[in-house]
Amino acid sequence: SINNASFLALIFFYFSSNGNDNKKFKGDDKMDGVPSRVLHIRKLPGEVTETEVIALGLPFGKVTNILMLKGKNQAFLELATEEAAITMVNYYSAVTPHLRNQPIYIQYSNHKELKTDNTLNQRAQAVLQAVTAVQATNAPISGTTVSESAVTPAQSPVLRIIIDNMYYPVTLDVLHQIFSKFGAVLKIITFTKNNQFQALLQYGDPVNAQQAKLALDGQNIYNACCTLRIDFSKLVNLNVKYNNDKSRDYTRPDLPSGDGQPALDPAIAAAFAKETSLLGMTLTLLFWLPVAAVPGALSPLAIPNAAAAAAAAAAGRVGMPGVSAGGNTVLLVSNLNEEMVTPQSLFTLFGVYGDVQRVKILYNKKDSALIQMADGNQSQLAMSHLNGQKMYGKIIRVTLSKHQTVQLPREGLDDQGLTKDFGNSPLHRFKKPGSKNFQNIFPPSATLHLSNIPPSVAEEDLRTLFANTGGTVKAFKFFQRDHKMALLQMSTVEEAIQALIDLHNYNLGENHHLRVSFSKSTI
Repeated sequence: SINNASFLALIFFYFSSNGNDNKKFKGDDKMDGVPSRVLHIRKLPGEVTETEVIALGLPFGKVTNILMLKGKNQAFLELATEEAAITMVNYYSAVTPHLRNQPIYIQYSNHKELKTDNTLNQRAQAVLQAVTAVQATNAPISGTTVSESAVTPAQSPVLRIIIDNMYYPVTLDVLHQIFSKFGAVLKIITFTKNNQFQALLQYGDPVNAQQAKLALDGQNIYNACCTLRIDFSKLVNLNVKYNNDKSRDYTRPDLPSGDGQPALDPAIAAAFAKETSLLGMTLTLLFWLPVAAVPGALSPLAIPNAAAAAAAAAAGRVGMPGVSAGGNTVLLVSNLNEEMVTPQSLFTLFGVYGDVQRVKILYNKKDSALIQMADGNQSQLAMSHLNGQKMYGKIIRVTLSKHQTVQLPREGLDDQGLTKDFGNSPLHRFKKPGSKNFQNIFPPSATLHLSNIPPSVAEEDLRTLFANTGGTVKAFKFFQRDHKMALLQMSTVEEAIQALIDLHNYNLGENHHLRVSFSKSTI
């Protein structure tokens, strides 16, 4: 017998190397902007497959037809409803989709319906039918045999997820936000095995698991890292004992947190150890899927706020497609240097990734602080970029807090300046919708981007200023066309973090306050 995923993979393998282009169908020359359920896709890489093009549309709804124009590097994709097509176009207008590392472009077609000659379009039609068969039912594809008592991996509602190249932290909440776009996620268990972060995730319906695997396998959560490798599990039910940052049963909010307890049930661990990887399709898609708004992000489906989120995410080249803006806004930062840290220094550093509203250094544990960001997208970005970085000589740990807000001290109570409200600060970088700052969110780096430099300030002045923060300036370069901006490279990332904390908003005279951020460039 052969399971659904294996059969589907074989079909895709066969049709990726066979078939004829339909050269009789001309591409749309222009877009008139009128919504249509037929979408015109341009600038496709020459070697792209039908599977990859179909997968672009799957998160948004059912794909009903496809026509590949390989001679023109174009394709037409027909969705079941105009609403699904509008959602797809709206999302990808905010975040440019990529296939095989190449940007592609999606617009409404002038055609309202895709009429294809199936005899000339056999290859694409066969792939589409195979995808539809898997989506439509969790029963085996016709011709396969499965005993009533056996459950094949392709029928399981449980996915096994491995995160490759995990440069940034991936949390249970991030996984939930991404995968819940394909159906109700019931349970998640995360653990480390063979030095790799892994997870078991259970849907209520096996069809949802199939759709999620098809759309997400091989994708990066963050740009160029945190790659999802997804297989079906042989398990059909997860036994979750505790609700904490390692495991969660969304159907049982009453479960204890079980601090310090292993999240993986011994029976599940034993069964998991016996699992072998299933032959499946790896869709090497590099386009961003929306998560309900990371900055609007994996929210490919129903993305009212996705555009802004996705724009910020894509701009940072490390945004989460789809982490909901309604997520937790409060971060817990621990292992701080309690002799040096202040609310102001935390505001400045975390303000690189979002608008910090409040900061509270804990009275009885001054190496820890609570930081409230403006929304859940910003807290996710700050956590991904700053967890594990060095601040004042100590490696800080950044996690999501269970608190929903940071409480201000009662009026008249002196908390020694440990709590500060920055809600009305003029230094927020992301208050203006569409601000260019959304396009310049980068991980901490040794190279800093300086702006708002007055004409009277020379290179030597800035070198001296930054050397006085305790580090070594390795290189400096004014922008050729605009001496109001420059790149300055410190010897280490830690030194650059220190310099940013000390000198962002530094008064250079002539009513110019220096703006400092991390750069993706090197000098």
